[in-house]
Amino acid sequence: MEKLFLITLMLATCSAVPRDLSGKVFVFPKETATDHIKLLTSKTSLNAVTVCLRFLTDLSRNYALLSLATATHNNDLVLFKSNSQDVMIMHARDSSTNFLAVSLPPNSWHSMCATWNSENGVAQLWVDGKQTVKRFIHSGQPISGDFITILGQEQDSYSGGFDAKQSFIGMISRFHMWDYVIAPEEIYRYMWDVHFTPGNVFNWSALDYQTVGNVLLEQEVLKPLESLTRQ
Repeated sequence: MEKLFLITLMLATCSAVPRDLSGKVFVFPKETATDHIKLLTSKTSLNAVTVCLRFLTDLSRNYALLSLATATHNNDLVLFKSNSQDVMIMHARDSSTNFLAVSLPPNSWHSMCATWNSENGVAQLWVDGKQTVKRFIHSGQPISGDFITILGQEQDSYSGGFDAKQSFIGMISRFHMWDYVIAPEEIYRYMWDVHFTPGNVFNWSALDYQTVGNVLLEQEVLKPLESLTRQ
């Protein structure tokens, strides 16, 4: 038992205080059923949510970007790239919808925002400056409970049940989460990195997180986002 405890301490690194990760990127270098980033928050309820992040991968198989679970719902909020070409799956409260024709060329940086409102159940994606249609997922119930929020793995059980074949390989940066649906103008400001309001659940400039396994923190190198167009 003592040996197991020491191994756990070696694998998990906690930030003592929230860290400013401006100009940094998480690197997920290998297929694994263990390695991930765990995000820490005191929030226990979300009536609505917006998530924004930037990522780069060369994967053609399915992979998880974000997995938020509670004790009663393993898929309380999930962003999951399907094996099917150009399909991104979004879960809320264990229900899901497929967003179609979402272009994510490999080995390119992508900016993605996802919104969901529990009142009407409607969700939407924004990818590289372009919005998808709005799709219904689940309504009438906010996300509630003690959150376990994971980057790079998909939880098939509360804080576990990871599958290496669903793990993310690549880089993730500039992760923010809000407890409301932010306005389209704010999404554009995020994607252009121009004076946007930081997330009030998770803020890349003040992120409280835990690294489990071999996930690296490195300097971010991004090409200019010339492909983004104002709508």
